[in-house]
Amino acid sequence: MAADLDALTRKVAAFRDARDWAQFHSLRNLIVSLNLEAGELLELTQWKSDAEVAELPHELHAREALEDECADVLLYLLLIADRAGIDLEAATLAKLAKNEAKYPAAQFRGSRRKYNAPE
Repeated sequence: MAADLDALTRKVAAFRDARDWAQFHSLRNLIVSLNLEAGELLELTQWKSDAEVAELPHELHAREALEDECADVLLYLLLIADRAGIDLEAATLAKLAKNEAKYPAAQFRGSRRKYNAPE
């Protein structure tokens, strides 16, 4: 998987570099941009019921918008990780291990409570 993320990051960086946009991509600006794109993803759900949101992937134009916004979020995440020198695969695996310790399946299966909340 890391090779896939690395290859994708290189493509994103090549797109950026061909346009000389790296000059605008400080870590702060990338983090802000990621959050703006996440807001656009969230906007797709505004004023919709859970049932309507569940239908988004099945409606042609809504699915395209959903795909575009998910891709925008991933593009910025890849650029942030690249700028910060983060190996996303390693970081994700480490975070899963931390979450496994916080949320053992035997204790938290079907529960939405936070690990430090009283039972």
